Amino acid sequence: MSNFFEKSDLTRKDVDEIVSETLRNCDDGEIYFENSKSESILLDDNKIKSSNYSSDLGFGFRAVSDEVVAYSHSNEISKEALNDSAKNLKSTLQSIKGTYNHEIPKSNNKFYDDINPIEQKTLDAKLEVLNNVNDYLRKKDSTVKQVTASFSGEQKSIEIIRSGGEALTDVRPLIRFNVSVMLEKNGRKETGVYGIGGRQSYDEYLKNDNWKNVCEEALRIASVNLDSKPAPAGEMKVVLGPGWPAILIHEAIGHGLEGDFNRKKTSAFHDLMGQKVASEGVTIVDDGTIDKRRGSLTIDDEGTPTERTVLIENGILKNFMQDRLNARLMKTKSTGSGRRENYKHIVLPRMRNTMMLSGKQTQDEMIKSVDKGIFAVSFGGGQVDITSGKFVFNCTEAYEIINGKIGSPIKGATLIGDGPSILKEVSMIGNDMMMDPGIGTCGKAGQGVPVGVAQPSILIDKMTVGGTKL
Repeated sequence: MSNFFEKSDLTRKDVDEIVSETLRNCDDGEIYFENSKSESILLDDNKIKSSNYSSDLGFGFRAVSDEVVAYSHSNEISKEALNDSAKNLKSTLQSIKGTYNHEIPKSNNKFYDDINPIEQKTLDAKLEVLNNVNDYLRKKDSTVKQVTASFSGEQKSIEIIRSGGEALTDVRPLIRFNVSVMLEKNGRKETGVYGIGGRQSYDEYLKNDNWKNVCEEALRIASVNLDSKPAPAGEMKVVLGPGWPAILIHEAIGHGLEGDFNRKKTSAFHDLMGQKVASEGVTIVDDGTIDKRRGSLTIDDEGTPTERTVLIENGILKNFMQDRLNARLMKTKSTGSGRRENYKHIVLPRMRNTMMLSGKQTQDEMIKSVDKGIFAVSFGGGQVDITSGKFVFNCTEAYEIINGKIGSPIKGATLIGDGPSILKEVSMIGNDMMMDPGIGTCGKAGQGVPVGVAQPSILIDKMTVGGTKL
């Protein structure tokens, strides 16, 4: 854990006094210190293309009155920088008066050891794995034309200080390992991509040559795409596989359940609290407490302990995800969902690990019930309109379903619909819930934060599929 004042002319007493004095007439606020170290290593085209290491140290100072947020940040931790930030905040809020909320969050277990995953494995050892990946895939299949593999790692320490001297700390390791392979056969080129990651050391993922599993999965996906045919189009039944396909739930439904969109009444769900918004059996939670997952945190970026928040229970809308500001204005409590990309950004209510819980059916039962449809195993990019919930998602691995059996792989399938409607079209929920492999990053208002998703296989009775079949 970083000592943010070790090489500064600031003392803890100085910070406490400046924070308390600045926030005296505010409704909320804090100072957020952050020390991050990150690396990225890339192999491409048979050689190491880049190896980067960076570090960043700074603070963000926030004052909140009513719904007005004043924010100032600096990459210099000093008395002068903090006093300048305090003056900026006071100037912004000078005409607004409030009463500071001194609520102290309950304690929370610390999730992660004070480790730096970047330093737990030497650079040479990481380069060796990347070169092994390249050699392994090229020897494995003669149709391999390009291999791209990468490591990215981060260690972030934070400290949050509130008015009155309340201080909260957290340490957040994060890594990701990714492999992309392009195959060429009879003049056709197709790519497969697979990655893994989470909040622990590289070795936890790579021991016992586990990197080979990542290679095999990337190679399998590329091979499937190489044999794919153009996707059909029209309205049909869709079976979503377990795990990563929950990115559709994250985007099409999860964002619409974040507090700010609902307070401003721009979400399709804003006036549906307590009402049936999904089929019987659909339960969706957002959980920040799952060990070692990308979206898990000991505390959020306001210092509130994370929790397991039930959003939809058996089809009924129960809660929104809240940070402190939106919770206060909506007269409810924070769900520990206040997140920021780093000290340069303001806090927003964000998802952590968003999951649909298991049901009782099997994936095989779902497939057998479909005369004509598609089986979507994985997704790439997508677009969502929060106000309407309308979305378009590209399938990166999908198959046709004909007469209750999985048929040929298809390419170019897009899923089109809107979140509120799709929730009501879920007719079967699998017993095979699975987490994603640990690769998710969520974008909102120009900020990216690590997240997780999970779901079982589900059958959607009616969905528009955009295809490329002529």
